[in-house]
Amino acid sequence: MSFRTNLLAAAAVALLLPGAAAMAQSIPIGHLNDFSGGTADVGTPYGQGVDDTIAWINKNGGVAGRQIAADAVDYSYQVPRAVALYKKWTGSEKVVAIMGWGTADTEALTSFVTKDQIPFLSGSYAGSLTDPTGKAPKAERATPYNFFYGPSYSDSARAMVQWAAEDWKKKGGQGKPKYVHMGANHPYPNAPKAAAEEYAKELGFEVLEPIQFALAPGDYTAQCLTLKQSGANYAYLGNTGGSNVSVLKACETAGVKVQFFGNVWGMDENAMKTAGTAANGVVFPVRTASVWTDDPPGMKLFRDISKISDPSGKAYRTVHYISGVCSMLYMKEAMDWAAANGGIAGPKIRDGFYAHKDWVPKGTEGVCKPSTWTPEDHRPTTQVELYQASVTGPTDGEVADLIQKGTLKLSKIATIDLPRKKEWLGY
Repeated sequence: MSFRTNLLAAAAVALLLPGAAAMAQSIPIGHLNDFSGGTADVGTPYGQGVDDTIAWINKNGGVAGRQIAADAVDYSYQVPRAVALYKKWTGSEKVVAIMGWGTADTEALTSFVTKDQIPFLSGSYAGSLTDPTGKAPKAERATPYNFFYGPSYSDSARAMVQWAAEDWKKKGGQGKPKYVHMGANHPYPNAPKAAAEEYAKELGFEVLEPIQFALAPGDYTAQCLTLKQSGANYAYLGNTGGSNVSVLKACETAGVKVQFFGNVWGMDENAMKTAGTAANGVVFPVRTASVWTDDPPGMKLFRDISKISDPSGKAYRTVHYISGVCSMLYMKEAMDWAAANGGIAGPKIRDGFYAHKDWVPKGTEGVCKPSTWTPEDHRPTTQVELYQASVTGPTDGEVADLIQKGTLKLSKIATIDLPRKKEWLGY
């Protein structure tokens, strides 16, 4: 739906409901989707979660009685398109906030959103976005208007390294365990590389030379043979599920015996189905306290939101969809605070993110993880939930059926509480 169409729809609704004048004054925001580019495998469920949540918010009174007019655009994970859209949104359309996506485009826009004072809640969790002051020892820049929901890529990778150190001891491993970073030479998979390798060395790992593979699916037999020859014990896969699946399959065929880690976008239920038994045992971080098969009190709201695009209520929603919903609900409540404290504009929305401690959006109890943003620290949490993928048989069929049968299963294996070190801020 185009920005213009959203505005017209909001105005039409306003004419039919009480308080038409207030409703007609819509709240313009931008929304970057990747439904067709290099990260579409995970961008699609996340973007759908954001879109469904916006529609649900508008259906249930909007923000302070005003409809959100979102210009949701599939930019195909192309930085120039994201920059062009930003200029359009901040020109004639005067957006007050943006729901962003990838690391490369988020970092390219950081200086713009800072100058223009536009809160930008991304699908990138790069550590470089976490220091609003720019004063941390390794911070690249100040990022006072960049936000995300969930642990940073760096903290998630550190948590998996910490888990690996404990796992090595439990298994009776002898000598130094070997750790290797794998992924494309690209801002997104590279974002946590230095942080994880540094922490691995601190915990006694031998850190091997990184192994590169592209963001797109392909034949990665050569990389798997290199991995096998390296003797690595733990391997971090930095790409999204699509290309990670190619590596997992190739390594299964090559007989590689290694504990794989997926980054937060590197594994999910869809990737488990596609990879089959090659995904069995992969450990990866999950941003929420629950997955779709769980039934905490807050899951009722997520099932209601899901019905926006699936009225039957039968669709299985992946971990990325749930995180998209949480992200948009945080933005909504920051706008609610702004509306009650001077008006829905960029600086006030930013302050809305600072207004709560250990904050969970209303109705999401047991699903969204408590988050705290401050003017000095934009790491919403340093607690990381680690899950392990289980694939016990053929994966022909729908994900929902495979989950119900137990062929696919996500199991929480650890909650890692990392220290909120100042020296870890900003990278």
